[in-house]
Amino acid sequence: MTKIVPQPGIMDIDLYVGGKAHVEGVSNVIKLSSNENPFGPSDAAQEAVKRVLHDMHRYPSTDHAELRSAIAEIHGLESDRIICGAGSDEIIAFLCQAYAGVGDEVLFTEHGFSMYRISALAAGATPVEVKERERVTDVDALLAGCTERTKLVFIANPNNPTSTMIGLAELERLAEGLPEQALLVLDGAYAEYVEGYDGGAKLVEARDNVFMTRTFSKLYGLGAMRVGWGYGPREIVDVLNRVRGPFNLSSAALAAAEAAVRDVAYVEKCRSENARLRAWLSEALGEHGVSCDTSMANFVLARFRNQAEAEACDTYLQKQGLIVRRVGGYNLPNCLRITVGDEPACRQVAHAVGQFKAGAT
Repeated sequence: MTKIVPQPGIMDIDLYVGGKAHVEGVSNVIKLSSNENPFGPSDAAQEAVKRVLHDMHRYPSTDHAELRSAIAEIHGLESDRIICGAGSDEIIAFLCQAYAGVGDEVLFTEHGFSMYRISALAAGATPVEVKERERVTDVDALLAGCTERTKLVFIANPNNPTSTMIGLAELERLAEGLPEQALLVLDGAYAEYVEGYDGGAKLVEARDNVFMTRTFSKLYGLGAMRVGWGYGPREIVDVLNRVRGPFNLSSAALAAAEAAVRDVAYVEKCRSENARLRAWLSEALGEHGVSCDTSMANFVLARFRNQAEAEACDTYLQKQGLIVRRVGGYNLPNCLRITVGDEPACRQVAHAVGQFKAGAT
């Protein structure tokens, strides 16, 4: 047997499974499984990519100064406290690599994003899962789960796949109650969908134990470009930049993200349409006897009577060319996560769920 073995924790990682994009035997499908913006990137972002194509032989920026400056300007932040990565996934991995290792613990909630566990194990740390309360982050449970070994506490706010969130007072209570060696990480992948919410930026600026991550993959429609960013204390950003690869973002990705964040009118249009269609979809599903928690993101979590009904509905939807997401891997086997698509997609999936429920009862 080979003596070449990986670091502890690596073989405990279950490979990440993305949202399904194809159905065997069905040619025309509507993908509602990955929480993508159905309207795509803005024209400004697309034009920005075209302009850099003739420079593909040149290395990209190593400090991402122009993108950081644009983010800081639009969000009212300090650019030297921003770090950019290949999606917020990479920022999460940096945090685990830099601050957690063998003997350390990384906390997250039972329905939290799977990359928290994966990145913790990749760093050799011990992932610790704590209970939520009715699919909502439970601050008391998180605080009770902390020990002297806790180094990182991740919460997505709004959360994926539950779509729920907690308010600023609860975030402040969590940050205040953490042990002194622990860093609270607020994953704001869906923060832009909440009108008036800063993703925790003010809390980051008020404390030295809070860090925020954001992404361009959702509202900005740049999932394929893989651009994310983080905002935190300068000392932590300095540490993360020491493990970040110097060319981790391409010139095309940097240009697209800068143009996207500056196109405020397009962002507002997408946010408004998502809010309108999200409300319509939730109500339509409710009329068919399928409950959803109040969603603060760009998807709804449809709850069925049991796992068998949820899986049967998913199978039925696939036959209609509608791809949604099973979330049994997130400890929600009786649920389906449905991305808020454009209006025709929302109407089609609601109608199909109604047909399934009518035939199943």
